[in-house]
Amino acid sequence: MKRLAFLLFLLIALPIHAQLQDPLIGPLVAVTPAQQDRILIHDIANGNTRTLRFGYGELHVWDFSPDGCRILFTLDSDPARLPRLYSARLDGSNVQEMVVYQDDSVRGWGVWEPDWSPTGLIAFTMIRDFYYTDGTTHRDTHIAYIDGAAPAEPEFYSVTGREYTPTWSPDGTWLAYISYDRRMPGDDIYSTAVPTPEGTSAPDNLSEILLNEADLWVVSADTQTKYRLTNFMTGSMRAPRWSPDGELIGFIYSPSPNNDTFWMIGNSPNALPTQLSGLWNLTLDHTWLPDSSAMLASVRDFRGIRENRLWRIPLVGNADDTATLYIEDDTFIHTDFPRFSADGRYLAFRNAYSLVVIDTINATWQRFDENLPGNTPPIWSPAAFTGEASCLQ
Repeated sequence: MKRLAFLLFLLIALPIHAQLQDPLIGPLVAVTPAQQDRILIHDIANGNTRTLRFGYGELHVWDFSPDGCRILFTLDSDPARLPRLYSARLDGSNVQEMVVYQDDSVRGWGVWEPDWSPTGLIAFTMIRDFYYTDGTTHRDTHIAYIDGAAPAEPEFYSVTGREYTPTWSPDGTWLAYISYDRRMPGDDIYSTAVPTPEGTSAPDNLSEILLNEADLWVVSADTQTKYRLTNFMTGSMRAPRWSPDGELIGFIYSPSPNNDTFWMIGNSPNALPTQLSGLWNLTLDHTWLPDSSAMLASVRDFRGIRENRLWRIPLVGNADDTATLYIEDDTFIHTDFPRFSADGRYLAFRNAYSLVVIDTINATWQRFDENLPGNTPPIWSPAAFTGEASCLQ
């Protein structure tokens, strides 16, 4: 009787991530709900859901390891510090803080937007806050990386301190990211102010007036080659997305905030960007079709339709005239964050903040997390994942 009572106590005392669970089969799709207090891993093979919690703080899931056996996430466990990067097994055990960093000149540091390469490197935005003796502060954001095999000190790909959104190519040999420059606005969104005349002073609120605008850069994984891919005179680009074949990078260019157009460019130092649409829209997010034949985007105010639906953006012609609805079902009129599974069979996206997964072969769909809505992207397990049982061997 005492032995039975002791076993019952052990079961109750186990953390939520360790209680009796069936091994995950896959493919898996992981999300963080709006509360940012847990990670939900949905097993598409059987419809089961696993919940992982990692203590107090805002939680954000970003990626799986190349073999799919670990989950990558950031956790802000201390309100006084920036988020830190962690990985854990799929059952929530063996939690490791991945970035080791010590610099006496830095008052605070953190990690954001990590992306785990198929070759094992983890690239991320490294945030560092500097406080000076005169009371001023400064924040740098660099593209850094570590070998994801074990916790490590970061090395850096970028130098200016205004870089974000590292995104690996499908084979892990190239890393795309965006870098910001400041510009004095002119009379309209397409012009820049003339230089301050000699003998006059710049306005006191110069830092508030200057625009921050981004262009696209690419660096090789071995750091030996780096080049700028776009050089827009005005306006800003965002959201670089590699085509599955690794040949192209799709992105959004905005001459002014929330006035978006679709573009793409080849990964070559001399490549010229190709404009795919001209009329302004509001693009929430985009990805590529699995065969690289077109982009798929959640777009609002596009082709006469106000709702944010999923559109197929062709690579030839003017998408303002030739884009077609990917899903014509009026159930899906508030979409965001489209993401295909590694094998291309399943499409996951948010619809009215709920997670929806469509089986593109059987033309069926399922809604998850109806009582736990969220506003972050779904994360798919990689092609190399063959089930949790293989991870334990």
